[in-house]
Amino acid sequence: MKKVFFKTFGCRTNIYDTQVMMENLTDFEITENEQNADIIVVNSCTVTNGADTGVRSYINHATKEGKKVIVAGCGAISKGESLFNQKKVFGVMGHSEKSQINTLLKQDTPFYQIGDLTSLDETIVHEYTGKTKAFIKIQEGCNFRCSYCIIPYVRGNARSQDEAKIIEQVQKLALNGYGEFVLTGTNIGSYGKDKGSSLGKLVQRLGAIRGVRRIRLGSIEPVQIDDSFREILSEPWLERHLHVALQHTSERMLELMRRRNNVKRDLELFTELSERGFALGTDFITGHPGESEEIWQEAYATLEKFPLTHLHAFTYSKRDGTPSATMKPEVKGDIAKERLKSIEALIESKNMTFRAKNNAIPLNVLVEEFKDDHYIGYDQFFNKVIIQSSRDLLKEWVTIEKYEVKQEGNYAHF
Repeated sequence: MKKVFFKTFGCRTNIYDTQVMMENLTDFEITENEQNADIIVVNSCTVTNGADTGVRSYINHATKEGKKVIVAGCGAISKGESLFNQKKVFGVMGHSEKSQINTLLKQDTPFYQIGDLTSLDETIVHEYTGKTKAFIKIQEGCNFRCSYCIIPYVRGNARSQDEAKIIEQVQKLALNGYGEFVLTGTNIGSYGKDKGSSLGKLVQRLGAIRGVRRIRLGSIEPVQIDDSFREILSEPWLERHLHVALQHTSERMLELMRRRNNVKRDLELFTELSERGFALGTDFITGHPGESEEIWQEAYATLEKFPLTHLHAFTYSKRDGTPSATMKPEVKGDIAKERLKSIEALIESKNMTFRAKNNAIPLNVLVEEFKDDHYIGYDQFFNKVIIQSSRDLLKEWVTIEKYEVKQEGNYAHF
């Protein structure tokens, strides 16, 4: 039986998509050892030009090792045709073809099956290889058209997964011992808009399923936090951390980025959520074209006012085919990096302040790994907890009442 290795690049949605492909692979052996594989399926990311370069480099390496390489994921849509025509890969399969992977991998001749950008996965995922928590893709695609983003063009427009199918998946995974569920998708806050429902209503129903201990949400947009979402904010199973995407704190930059949020309303929303006890994360891009020194200074001063604890920030990376790619004036890379470092330091400091202020609150931790003689997991605020214990805590839920707040995480003995 031939062995297949899956190499996953990019986001949580790709983690889910890889698992869907694994579930549909019946006539092959899945290996976690790349060297032992006959076939490598590359679930690619194309969010930036740099992501494309990383995928292409990996494919070149795998091909030189004599592996049969299949490219899937977003890169299959944006770069699959050129890779296939250059004979860099044996096969290309689009998002809609994941359920056909077993048939496609049995083919003796090269294939290019790009499929469509309108379908939804029908596969029910029962387990996650090597994971302590379960990822649930609740929707696909995005109706936003931010100027720097290629993803709507490789994932399609927003469409919601059937609620009954999501519930069935969570029920089965809960029965298999999973207690933490991470809801993911291209733009999860758009869930239900095409079905007369909403993200808040869906999450309320998932929280009622026996065995669900914690629900974590992927990134949501400020404009997507509606009344039905506010109704779940006090639920004990909702993680006390929300990731709400700002991308910037200058009104001018939000216009250039074609964003739908507004700085004044954003600050009001974050203040409201912080007062309800939430740790708050966000996305931020530095160095986007048009970010002058004056705009940057204003944006930084505004960012200081936000009660943030976590940050997913990066310097702007040109993505061919997007409106931002042709915008002027461009910002020099070293300036963008300095701006990135400054906001990372700011939010790191805010995170320390948050943890010190709340250190009387017991931490509910799902232990995910054992490394360097310590157990490592994340608490309800999505902060890292490093635990020393003589017990085997791997994949266990533990409550930590006494801990020391340090830069790299909260330290505890258990």
